[in-house]
This record gives sequence, structure tokens and C-alpha cells, in this order.
Amino acid sequence: MSEPIRWTYAFVDRPAQQFGRSCDFWTAVTDTKPSEPRGEDGEFLTLLPRSGDACLKAQAVRAGGGAHLDLAVEDVPALVAAARRLGADVVADHSGWAVLRSPGGVLFCAVPWHGESVRPPLVEGPDGAACRLDQVCLDLSPSVFDAEVAFWTELTDWESSPGSLPEFHVVRAPAGLPVRILLQRLGTERPASVHLDLACADIAATLAWHERLGATHVADGTHWTVMSDPAGGTYCLTGRDPWTGGLPG
Repeated sequence: MSEPIRWTYAFVDRPAQQFGRSCDFWTAVTDTKPSEPRGEDGEFLTLLPRSGDACLKAQAVRAGGGAHLDLAVEDVPALVAAARRLGADVVADHSGWAVLRSPGGVLFCAVPWHGESVRPPLVEGPDGAACRLDQVCLDLSPSVFDAEVAFWTELTDWESSPGSLPEFHVVRAPAGLPVRILLQRLGTERPASVHLDLACADIAATLAWHERLGATHVADGTHWTVMSDPAGGTYCLTGRDPWTGGLPG
């Protein structure tokens, strides 16, 4: 059994030159306010909710962008050791926290738990439609998909099961933790990437709200809509229940 995960953070990673614009968007759609910048270059922000504990952060990166997951634990070295036993590599070992890469190439962080325990509330758009950012989706090539399912299942020790479609697998965080993991098997081989998903009571209403804030509608799936934020970052609006995370019916 791996080191118990006490809290989860989703990270919005966006190019430095568009970081301010991205943070303005994500604070608006999550009903949060930005913390004071931190890091050597002021590259990190926490998006602070009106109540409860934060579960979303933002990072300015030199190039590219996307998202990543932070796993907060009481014993960071123990989680790092468990990840390495399961095939992960340590990318950077900082004082008190570490950046790792999963066997399939997904970057994530092991960070110390500071007592976070209260999930932030749902967000209501201007028309009252509820939504919640609660999922990190790993977009994976077919050749690494099964290995990544095994890795994340073992590392988290969470409930793990096939998703609603053959190309999905869900690793569900225990009740009370704010962010779960979805693994998506792509149709072609390419480097792994990560995006964020919001559970929406009304996708159409949330889409219209996000467009007014500068997002762009990209494509529609079976029960999700692909969006691009004002900084060009991909994310999805899903038809999952914002209260439970499950699909209708």
C-alpha cells in the first residue's frame, strides 16, 4: 500500500506571457481569488475559494502548458519511494517536495499535506447552473494506457474501474478529496498530456458563460465539450453530476 493521500491539487500550467490572462479566467470560473505569487520568479499562485480549502493552483511555465496533479501526503519521501518502485522517475527533488514522471510520461508532484480537509463549494454561473472543477484527465497513447492505469491505481490505492466508454478508466478519490483522475486512451501514439475537467449540471449554460469570459468552443463528445481557455489551454466541460461526479443515470 502506498503512502495515504490526504489531499489533491489540480494545477493549471500556462505560458508565462499569458499567465495573467489565464489566471483571470480560472479565478472567474472557479469563484476564487489569487494568492500572492510565490516561487523564485513568482510563477506559482493558489486559487483561494470563498470557503473550504484550496484545491486548484496555477503555474507559469516557459513553454507549452496543460495541467498536472499534486498529491499531498504526510510523508513525501515515502510517496516518492512508492512511485519509484512502481516505475516512476524523479525529475526534480526539492526541499520537502518532488516532481516525478510516471512510467507513461505524466508529470506530477508529491507535496506535504498541511491539514487541508474541507472541499470547496460548488460554483454557480450567472444563470445558477452549478459546476465544479474536480477531475484531472491524463491523455495517453495506446501503448502506455494499461501501464498507467496500473500505476495510478497502485500509487493512490483508490477505487479504480473502467469508465463509461472503452477508452476511459476512472481512479476515484475517496469521499472528501476534491480531485479525481480520469485516464483516456487516445487513438494514436503521442506524448502524454493532461487537461482539466469540470462537472456541469448544464453544459450549454456553462459553455455560454465561459465563452463570455473569453473561452472558445472546440468540439463536442459523447457527454462532454472540449474548450480552449483564453490562453489557449484545453479543458473539458462534462455532463457529470457536480455533486457526485457520476454521469446522469
